[in-house]
Amino acid sequence: MRVMAMVKRILRQIIRDKRTVGLLIVAPILVLTMLYFVFNGGDYEPKVGLVQMPESVVEHLSVDGVRLTTISNEAAAKEQLADQEIDAYLLYNDEKMKIVLEGSDPNVTAATMKWLQGAMPKQQQEANSQSPSIEYLHGSDKMGQFDYFGPVLLGFFVFFFVFLIAGVSFLRERTKGTLERLLASPLRKWEIVAGYVIGFGIFTMIQSTIIAAYAIYVLGMVMEGAFMYVLLTILLLSLTALTLGILLSSFAQNELQMIQFIPIVVVPQIFFSGLFNLETIAKWLSWISYVTPLYYAADALRDVMVRGYGWSAIYIDLLAIAGFSLLFITINIIILRKYRKV
Repeated sequence: MRVMAMVKRILRQIIRDKRTVGLLIVAPILVLTMLYFVFNGGDYEPKVGLVQMPESVVEHLSVDGVRLTTISNEAAAKEQLADQEIDAYLLYNDEKMKIVLEGSDPNVTAATMKWLQGAMPKQQQEANSQSPSIEYLHGSDKMGQFDYFGPVLLGFFVFFFVFLIAGVSFLRERTKGTLERLLASPLRKWEIVAGYVIGFGIFTMIQSTIIAAYAIYVLGMVMEGAFMYVLLTILLLSLTALTLGILLSSFAQNELQMIQFIPIVVVPQIFFSGLFNLETIAKWLSWISYVTPLYYAADALRDVMVRGYGWSAIYIDLLAIAGFSLLFITINIIILRKYRKV
């Protein structure tokens, strides 16, 4: 009887906590739905440019599973390849064929090479006695999955742990009455928010530096660009996670409720960060990526770490991440009004 009494008490507690009940039902459905749309998307179709290709060769090329584009010259093809408008281009010169791959995504490279292997009929391949030369704009044939997914995972883990630690820490500040005492002091709301952001920010700066350095210099994650830009991107992402964690902690009453935000706010971002090719996801769903901070951070990290680009290629992404931080800071200042006693 005593056991049954305890069971009834626990069940009543769970039923009364509407947020927990909702999490147990809604969160798994949400994640499973996203997985359905991600993995049931269409196969990726490589975008291939044709440069100076004779009509006799073009008419025999297979167009199944590929998007072909005719490009006037190699300079234009290189520019489109660098801008990721195409995944590769074929150049036919002096009866020799050259294949130039963008190379930063092993999955896209594999899909492109698979199409190329079956693009020309067997008799056409036999007519070309010499094998086509293969060049890479970024990476090489030795580039692995970890090299491409690594920047996304690096950004995700930094975002996840900073969000969690900041949210729980700020929640404790509130539940222990520290925040109320600060609000009763002469400090202004923006000064309180700035103090928390800077205080937690110093710790996240140290954490981000250690994690990024470990991933690159110990685990050997590919690093073509400047470490300074990687660090700047990680720090801005940490600031965004920090301000978002502080913001959402305002709507939680305990640590459990803070953790409940993770499958709703943090986990969905991994699906739209570029870990999965967004071109294979349903068009009506892919817009979500543009309202997630991790998407811009992953794009910037890949540009620096995998493609070796600099400031001119990543500054828009960095501005977007900084914009999220400013938005969350502003909302935090507004939210603090509800805690100020009359």
